[in-house]
Amino acid sequence: MASVAAWLPFARAAAIGWVPIANQPLPEPPVARDRRRADDEKLIINVSGRKFETWRNTVEKYPDSLLGSNERDFFYEEDTKEYFFDRDPDIFRHILNYYRTGKLHYPKHECLTSYDEELAFFGIIPDVIGDCCYEDYRDRKRENAERLLDDKMSENGEGTLVPLASLREKMWRAFENPHTSTAALVFYYVTGFFIAVSVLANVAETVSCGEVPGKAEPLPCGERYEVIFFCLDTACVMIFTAEYLLRLYAAPDRCKFVRSVMSIIDVVAILPYYIGLGITDNDDVSGAFVTLRVFRVCRIFKFSRHSQGLRILGYTLKSCAKELGFLVFSLAMAIIIFATVMFYAEKKQKGSTFTSIPASFWYTIVTMTTLG
Repeated sequence: MASVAAWLPFARAAAIGWVPIANQPLPEPPVARDRRRADDEKLIINVSGRKFETWRNTVEKYPDSLLGSNERDFFYEEDTKEYFFDRDPDIFRHILNYYRTGKLHYPKHECLTSYDEELAFFGIIPDVIGDCCYEDYRDRKRENAERLLDDKMSENGEGTLVPLASLREKMWRAFENPHTSTAALVFYYVTGFFIAVSVLANVAETVSCGEVPGKAEPLPCGERYEVIFFCLDTACVMIFTAEYLLRLYAAPDRCKFVRSVMSIIDVVAILPYYIGLGITDNDDVSGAFVTLRVFRVCRIFKFSRHSQGLRILGYTLKSCAKELGFLVFSLAMAIIIFATVMFYAEKKQKGSTFTSIPASFWYTIVTMTTLG
């Protein structure tokens, strides 16, 4: 009966897919308790009153750490037969999981300084933090270092002039992390407000604002209130230009900044305005400028500086570029195949709109994206 009870969990696990016993050999029978004690030993670790249990072989997988070396014997209590550490038990839970799984995670709700102190006490370097948590740990580390540096500068720099290099660094930190100071936060919200105003004005100037006597078509608001929209556009462009020049001045590597995606978006957003100032009333040139004004819609991408979610979306799309490229390639193949089939199936019909394979693309694309 005891043998049936021992194998019953494995049979249940196989039934729901945990251990495919039918495809793999059966596990070895349970080791006798005397033999297991000879090879391993259960350790009781008391961390500020909270007890954790694990095996000696588990902690000895990392002999360079405190628990994996003989130094843990200095914390052994003979009376209670356990190891006592007067440390933080909440953080120790993650440290013990590192011994068990080999993956160290960073708890976002814990203090960064306390977390580093606990790792240093147990002899674990932060470099082993898993990829899933390393970005958060590095960002918190950088923000903490910048905050300490700002506090030190504010304490030691009162009544003294700030060096030029430090001024640029401080400006760059304010642009990248606007929560470092009140002035940076005000500039952050002001630029965000003007971005929203610019985008809304770009949309509103195309709305009809009533009919004009002598004209059959209604006049758009951009032409009816041309001076107002021009002044509004000028104010927005001045703010965007000042922001771009200040970022260019404060950038640690200006060549890298100019080549960055956000810098290109800033230039494309303000360039149509300055080109329009120098364009004459020539119809051909004015027609080209109307086409160039389309690029003003790129100002909406400036919101990515003000939204962490949009930046995460951009990083996600960048990391999945190969997969997205393969998806686009697969859709293009499907469009060509089905457009070819539709063309040869309908070309002999009178009044058919499928006059060529490219003309069949529209029907194929609409069908695939709407009806599936």
